[in-house]
Amino acid sequence: MEALIHHFLLFTKGYAVPPGETYSAIEAPKGEMGVFLVSDGSERPYRCKIRAPGFAHLSCFDQISRGHLLADAVAIIGTMDLVFGEVDR
Repeated sequence: MEALIHHFLLFTKGYAVPPGETYSAIEAPKGEMGVFLVSDGSERPYRCKIRAPGFAHLSCFDQISRGHLLADAVAIIGTMDLVFGEVDR
């Protein structure tokens, strides 16, 4: 029962993290996915930024699409295999 109470308190209140910032990345199936976390020492993060793989891929769209027609934009985006749900943040 004590383990259940400890688990409940951990997920409702959180735990205090030392002040500072960190960036951690993993290799996801569609590219590098990273999390940037800033803590001010409280139980909740001060800032949490998630960098999805599609965001980095879309940033090179300008260079890839130069010299092509506007009608080619659909084909170029299709070859990049983007998920716009992770890009529109």
